Amino acid sequence: MPDRRLSLGDVPATSQTPFDLILTRATHDRAGTSRRDEQLLPRLLADPATQVVDLWGDRVVLDAAGQRLAVRPPEAADAGRLAIYLGVAREIQVVAVVRDLDDAPGETHSLRSAGMQLGDDVDVSLVTTAVGIVNWHARQGFCPRCGAPTTVMEAGWVRRCTVDGSEDYPRTDAAVIMSVVDDDDRLLLAHGTRFRGGVGMSVLAGFVEPGESLEAAVEREVMEEVGVPVTDVRYLGNQPWPFPASLMVGFTARATATTLRTDPVEISAARWFSREEFAQALKDETLTVPARLSIARHLIEHWYGGPVSGLWKHS
Repeated sequence: MPDRRLSLGDVPATSQTPFDLILTRATHDRAGTSRRDEQLLPRLLADPATQVVDLWGDRVVLDAAGQRLAVRPPEAADAGRLAIYLGVAREIQVVAVVRDLDDAPGETHSLRSAGMQLGDDVDVSLVTTAVGIVNWHARQGFCPRCGAPTTVMEAGWVRRCTVDGSEDYPRTDAAVIMSVVDDDDRLLLAHGTRFRGGVGMSVLAGFVEPGESLEAAVEREVMEEVGVPVTDVRYLGNQPWPFPASLMVGFTARATATTLRTDPVEISAARWFSREEFAQALKDETLTVPARLSIARHLIEHWYGGPVSGLWKHS
């Protein structure tokens, strides 16, 4: 597809943009059954052929060119660090190791930053997995049933209570994210109260509640956040979003009314955009939209019909 730049004289009428979601382009072999081997991590951390990915909190280091994930062979100190088996990438065993924040190098990268820079999709898969599992460990040091400390099992993928023996596994929270259009094919965008940046807007999103289908969550969230009823809820794609532990499931929906009644707790501003208004707002820099790492950007481009600019900046 040609690279369509913003021009008020050339506003796309239909969507032709494919969903090329960065965080789902490729995956490595997770080798999940290998985690049951209690000697797996000790053996791998004693093998110089193993590749180790260092994490400082949920941040990583890239190579000198800034396009590949920095890896290293194991070192003796890894035996005392939280280690997680990531699996096999390019026929090499890979382990993530959590380092002391005080030991962080000068430049580290969040997944938002690394995901946009890495030129290798397998590296993106490794970082996405590592960040997600490390975020889970950071919240799961104690048993949710009795409060006792938990120990790490199955190569970093299970935590077991030291008192009652119960086990907890990494969780993923389902969330819906949706582009809502009206009968005039205008797109609804909103500025959330938690958003950074004064002119940033995005499509609506929210978590799925217990006992609720994905489609019902779309309808409820749109009604709760902006007071708009929707129909024709249709699935478009999904992506992992480990901030800290979500799976974003993308939909499009059609509004059956256009009057906006925003929830002031969640939404500070919302409005409908025609393609001409959208293009002009981006050109005038009175609007920015999420970066390409997010499925939100793809939902917007799916409606718009081509690439857009005017992005939030992430470190």
